[in-house]
Amino acid sequence: MLIRQFPEGFLWGASTAAYQIEGAWNADGKGESIWDHFSHQPYRIENGDTGDVACDHYHRAPEDVALMKQLGLRAYRFSLAWTRILPAGRGTVNSKGLDFYDRLLDELHKAGIQANVTLNHWDLPQALQDLGGWANRDCTDWFADYARIVFDRFGDRVALWATHNEPAVVASGYAQGVMAPGLADASQAYRVVHHLNLAHGKAVQVFRQGNYRGKIGIVLDLQNFIPASDSEADHLAAQRVTENAHDLYLGPIFRGRYPAYLSEWLGALAPQPQPGDLELIHQPIDFLGVNHYFTALVSHHPHGGLLKSTMSMKTLPMWGQTEVGWGVYPAGLTAMLHKAHQFAGGLPIYITENGCAAHDEPDSDGFVKDYERIAYLRLHLIAAHDALQAGVNLQGYFIWSLMDNFEWASGYRPRFGIVRVDYATQKRIPKLSAHWYAGVIQANAVTL
Repeated sequence: MLIRQFPEGFLWGASTAAYQIEGAWNADGKGESIWDHFSHQPYRIENGDTGDVACDHYHRAPEDVALMKQLGLRAYRFSLAWTRILPAGRGTVNSKGLDFYDRLLDELHKAGIQANVTLNHWDLPQALQDLGGWANRDCTDWFADYARIVFDRFGDRVALWATHNEPAVVASGYAQGVMAPGLADASQAYRVVHHLNLAHGKAVQVFRQGNYRGKIGIVLDLQNFIPASDSEADHLAAQRVTENAHDLYLGPIFRGRYPAYLSEWLGALAPQPQPGDLELIHQPIDFLGVNHYFTALVSHHPHGGLLKSTMSMKTLPMWGQTEVGWGVYPAGLTAMLHKAHQFAGGLPIYITENGCAAHDEPDSDGFVKDYERIAYLRLHLIAAHDALQAGVNLQGYFIWSLMDNFEWASGYRPRFGIVRVDYATQKRIPKLSAHWYAGVIQANAVTL
C-alpha cells in the first residue's frame, strides 16, 4: 500500500455557500438577493426549485457544526449572505443577521474548527441590482462598506477571508443568462469583471487599514482548458477561453494588467480601468483559493459565440462523466495548481473547492455507498500531492461540499455532498465518502 502523506498542519475542510444551504430567505429581516429574485421567476431553475428552504442551515447550524466536528474537519469555508446583514445592500444594518453569524462563529470556535469566510458568493442584494448591480461602479464602494461592517464584527474569529468566490461566474450572470441576475449583455459583463476586481481591491484596502486579524485573499475557479488539436486555430481558441476565465482576474491581481491578447480580441468590450484602478487591484494579498472540477478540450468554431470556441470534456478512460456532465481528469488539478503558483509567486494556495456530483443511490435507511465519489476524491488528492511534491505552496484542501444543497440553475438534482440531505425531513446522513474523508483527515494522508 502506497501512502501520500501531507505536511504537518495541512488544513482539511469542507465548503458551502449561504444561498445554497441557509434557507430562511426572508426571515428575521433578511432582504431579497438576486438569487432569491431569479429563482422565484418561472422557468429559470430546474424543476422550479428555489433556495427558500435549502438545507435550513439557518435554523440548524449547531447541528451542522456538531456534524463537522464528528467528521474531524479542521476548517469550514462558508459565505455570508450580504442581504442578511444589509437587507438593502447598504444603509441600515440588520442586527439579527449579524447575530446569526456570531452564533455560527462561536459554535465553530467551541468545536475547534477554523472559520474561512467568503464575502461574496454570488448573492448580490436585489436592491443594488436594481441600481445596475456589478455593472454600476458604485457597487465597488457598497461592497467595501459591507466588508468593513463584517470585518469589524467578526474579524476576531475568522482566520481566512475571501473577497469573492468565482467572480467569472458572477460576470457570466450578466453575459449568458443562465445564472442570476440572468442577463445576456457582453457590454455589461466586462464592466462587471473590472468592477469585481476593483471591489476586491477596495475590500483588501479596508482590511489592511483596519489591521484586522487573519488573512485575506480571493477564490478563483481555475478549470483546465487545453487545445483540442495542434492547429493554430485551436491553440488560439484555448488561449482566448483561458484568458477569459483565468487571466481577467489573475492578471490584474498579480501582475497589474489585463491579458493583452484577449483585450485586443474584445476591443471596445474589454475592461476600461480608470487611473489608479489597477494599482488598487494589484495590491498584495495573503493567499489564493483555487476551485477546480474539470479539464476541457477547446476547439475553434466560427459559430462559437464571442470567443469563437467550443468545448468538450476530457476524461480518464473508463470514467465517463459525472452527474453534471463533467469529465474526470485529475492531472488538470495539478496543472492548475502550478499555474496558480506561478501567478501567486509562492503565496499560500488552498484548494477551496473540489468534488463530484455522483450518481448517489441511497439504501432503505438513506445511506449512500458512494464509491464513485471516493475514487474521484482519492485521485484528486493524489494530484494535489503531486503539485505539493513539485514545490507548489499548497496549504489546505476543502471538499465541495459538506452536504447536498441547492446547485444554482440545476436546483436540487445534483448532489455534491459527502453528507446526504433528505430535503423532505432535513435529516443529515453522512455518506460513505464522509467516513472515508474523516479517515484521510485523521491520518493526514491518502492511500493509493
